[in-house]
Amino acid sequence: MTTPNQVLFTLSNHIGKGRGISVKQLSTLVGVNPRMVRLHVSQLREEGYAVCGTPRTGYYMAETAEDLEETCKFLRGRAMHSLVLEAALRKMPLPDLIGQMKLRT
Repeated sequence: MTTPNQVLFTLSNHIGKGRGISVKQLSTLVGVNPRMVRLHVSQLREEGYAVCGTPRTGYYMAETAEDLEETCKFLRGRAMHSLVLEAALRKMPLPDLIGQMKLRT
């Protein structure tokens, strides 16, 4: 069974945005399906490893602060999109959904 450490070991050869590897290639190298690779990447990120990547760049380990910032911006955008969808489904304003304070006027 593949572990997050095997994904981390493989990514140690992919440092910097220019050396990204697609989820399909990574899944072939570590011997699991792409969904499992994504799960392992999430686990590594939760443990604080600077695993970067977007669908355009593939996965890689951060080489610079800019690498990390680009990935964080991508993840934030994806999260915000999901919150917008949830707010629409619940038929409520996004600020109410995320619990922003309302100032008295």
